[in-house]
Amino acid sequence: MAVGLAMIFGVLKIVNFAHGEFFMVGAYTYVLVALKFEVSPWIALPCAALAGAALGWIVERLLMRPLYRGYASWGFMKDEYAVVVTFGLSLLLINLVDKIVGPYSYKGPSLIETSRFALGPVMLTGQKAIAAVVALLIMGGLAVFLKRSVWGKQIQAVAQNRLGASLAGIDATRTTALIFAISGMLAALSGALLAPMVNPSPDVGAFPAIKSYVIVVLGGMGSVWGAMLAAMILGVSEAFFSVYGSYDYRDAFGLAILVLVLLLRPQGLFGEKGREL
Repeated sequence: MAVGLAMIFGVLKIVNFAHGEFFMVGAYTYVLVALKFEVSPWIALPCAALAGAALGWIVERLLMRPLYRGYASWGFMKDEYAVVVTFGLSLLLINLVDKIVGPYSYKGPSLIETSRFALGPVMLTGQKAIAAVVALLIMGGLAVFLKRSVWGKQIQAVAQNRLGASLAGIDATRTTALIFAISGMLAALSGALLAPMVNPSPDVGAFPAIKSYVIVVLGGMGSVWGAMLAAMILGVSEAFFSVYGSYDYRDAFGLAILVLVLLLRPQGLFGEKGREL
């Protein structure tokens, strides 16, 4: 989820305050498709990813293009426009889901029904194990996509210099739409994978979004590689602290890491190359 947020910041230099609602849409799509249509959760999972990608593409097409098309000067600066639009979108999606689906949480079906098992010193459930494996596969695939594919190289070019990439023949508008689609897909897939554990509700994406912001700052604003590493560091650190410290203050420990990073290394782990994806 945080990697998608880092990709958006790396290209447009804005923070998407509606990113948590992409998580929420993915979680609801997974649960409702599996329960209402009575299909396998393994079919509902890609449906959730497609829903997030479609929502990301629509948001970019309708709301984000004024940022780089030159007609977003209705009394707003670029950053102010992005804050107002994405924050308004967040409120819209939360209330829309609340009215259509209802305010009650849903229990999502697990991808695999297993009891807790030990993996070395770590205790896992089947759902958590699958979520971890899928996350690693997705991050590995995304890394290869960005480094090896033509689209990935175009994304890096647009992130470094949008005008220069356009002069070189790259369709920057289409590339930005692809970035929003990928970002939406990653957030929605995260929501779907965690739906059996978080029980989706209209505001379920708020806290994961905060964690994503912490990870993006920790890794270096706009750095995909920094976000990947920071996500691992934050997750493992919080898990250790909850075991050897206090589970009640686990989330506060993550925020304490953020404060230390801002004090000691405000540019983040990959700050020197923060403009490069």
